[in-house]
Amino acid sequence: MVVDNSIRSRTSRRAALRRLALAVTALTAALAGLGLTGVMSATGSSFPAATPEATCGPGARPETDIQGRVPQRDYDSGRAARGYRCNTRPVSHQGRTGGFKVLRYTDARGHTCAFYDSTLLFPKDAPFQFTSGRGLGVVVLDMDHPRRPRKTANLVTPGMDTPHESVLLNQRRGLLGAVSGNPGTAPGVLDLYDVRSSCRHPKLLSSTPTAVLGHESGWSPDGLTFYASSTGGQTLVALDLTDPTAPKPIFEQAGVNYHGMRVSADGRTLYVANIGDSSTGARFSSGGLRILDVSEIQDRKPNPQVHIIKDLSWPEHSIPQVPQPFTRNGRDYLLEVDEYANYSLTAGADQARAPVGAARIIDVTDPKQPRIVSDLRLQVHQPSAREGAEKNDPGADIPVQGYAGHYCSVPYQKNPKVVACSMILSGLRVFDISHLAEPREVAYFNKPLTTTRADNPTATGAFAMSQPAWDVKRHSIWYSDGNSGFYDVRLTNGTGRLLDRP
Repeated sequence: MVVDNSIRSRTSRRAALRRLALAVTALTAALAGLGLTGVMSATGSSFPAATPEATCGPGARPETDIQGRVPQRDYDSGRAARGYRCNTRPVSHQGRTGGFKVLRYTDARGHTCAFYDSTLLFPKDAPFQFTSGRGLGVVVLDMDHPRRPRKTANLVTPGMDTPHESVLLNQRRGLLGAVSGNPGTAPGVLDLYDVRSSCRHPKLLSSTPTAVLGHESGWSPDGLTFYASSTGGQTLVALDLTDPTAPKPIFEQAGVNYHGMRVSADGRTLYVANIGDSSTGARFSSGGLRILDVSEIQDRKPNPQVHIIKDLSWPEHSIPQVPQPFTRNGRDYLLEVDEYANYSLTAGADQARAPVGAARIIDVTDPKQPRIVSDLRLQVHQPSAREGAEKNDPGADIPVQGYAGHYCSVPYQKNPKVVACSMILSGLRVFDISHLAEPREVAYFNKPLTTTRADNPTATGAFAMSQPAWDVKRHSIWYSDGNSGFYDVRLTNGTGRLLDRP
């Protein structure tokens, strides 16, 4: 199959010029707005309590400080090099780098694969990706034998080379998609691969500049609509993928500062992590959850309109990352997570003053009246634990990350009882949500990098930033650490039973 990269072969000249104008507008906004100013002070805010910490069973290597912290003394003594685990054990490990997503898929032949992006920030990471011998782009692993992952491909087309947070898989159609992007913005080349026929050797279907700009994304459950957002570029685009070899833009909007997004089961509601309203000049302090009516896009109406149903915020939010839908006893919920902590690069900004949003469960059964049910937080995320945190371990003084959340996931959408979160310096954290209003931590796995690498001298501690994937049958969770690669981690001491379907 010939892959056509020409936008003009897919659309009319007028449509191409319209997208070009949109991109120029977005780039202008990005250049004007990328100065990160204004720290939202935690002073006076009412922060939720930390989630009760896990009780560790046999085989544990428990944390030695408060929940989630790796203190300097553990680096000095060598304790940190052994890692930390509670009701978990490692099954396998692959690679030396990781990114923002780990995905799982079983193809038509019965083979199971993992997909994970290998870079946190391309091209900064390219030198140590090359020297690690593991290659670039999105890594494909044959996981038929989980103890022995076998790399079968590196996807290195434009979108997969620098996907930032956009790599997503549509289970129904077996389509893997990603948009070229970075924290600011990048040309929105959308790459689409067929993984249904062979997940071990994905087949490129198209690579087209149809997404305008890139950063994050979302699929409709039916696999017919792909949404792409650019935070720095402030764009939202919806693409018709009825024919994945010829993506067709059907909705374009500029001036919105959207991050990750997920779609309701019927495809008619879009749940958006809204970073903030750029028109107010408070882009990084006015956001939260935005619920959008996208039924006209789903119905393929001409010139579709998108309507805001409701906005919701919370006092402790940092940068909203993504809301993941799930149901419980017929009610609709979101598992929402905030990334980063101190998102200001201004002089004098410090970790203790910056809020950590961590994660929360939101009831959206009535989308016009969403409400927060509970929070998922670690003790190290609390303001009282953050004073002078940069002195307690070598990774906590990273200006925009430190101890914070990034991605969470559930093993399946209907009645899940467990949540897994990548919480940057604190590693993989697992929570029992059997009682939605009273979650509790039940397990963790953290493998900090404790030695300086010549090929990656800035890497320190853990850098768990990926959306976890689930091997439900084996009671395992897959995630990646930006500093050390892909991990398959099994739940132990009875905690794995939380993955069993009701």
